[in-house]
Amino acid sequence: MENAIKIASEIVAHFPKDSLCPEATDGMQGFIHPNSIEGKLESAKIELILRDFVTSRLDEQKDYLDKVCKKVMESYPNSTYHITVTEQYRNMKDILDQHPKVMDLALRAVENIGVTPKSGAIRGGTDGAVLSHKGLPCPNLFAGEQAIHSKHEWVSVQDMQKAVDMILEICKLAVA
Repeated sequence: MENAIKIASEIVAHFPKDSLCPEATDGMQGFIHPNSIEGKLESAKIELILRDFVTSRLDEQKDYLDKVCKKVMESYPNSTYHITVTEQYRNMKDILDQHPKVMDLALRAVENIGVTPKSGAIRGGTDGAVLSHKGLPCPNLFAGEQAIHSKHEWVSVQDMQKAVDMILEICKLAVA
């Protein structure tokens, strides 16, 4: 008897603790993030998020996962595994680089409403990434949020108004 829960746990335990994970990376570093484990004696499922700013490195992460699984499975000759990749979103930069006018328009709109633009990469998936890869180039635009993605996230009415002003300015510039 080979316990699928123990096998799944062993696979996750093989992931590095000081690299390739969200808690040990920052900036433009990619990561593999265990999101959930479900299992019973005879079967288990590990859901992971693979993230990287460079799309081609996602294949490297998948290959790394395969190597970890193969190594663990050497101790379990009567068990099998398979990896299924479901694309969620990729880096919107891949698309936005093909449409520089979109970023120019957004930056001009921000400046026109009296806000100093701050460009940079963010860690995480966004609606803009999904929309961009579905054919609508869409950069991330501010909405004024503070303490983002925490239990204490908030936004002021004044910042929300600036976000509305920015969207209206983008519309004006787009039709001009």
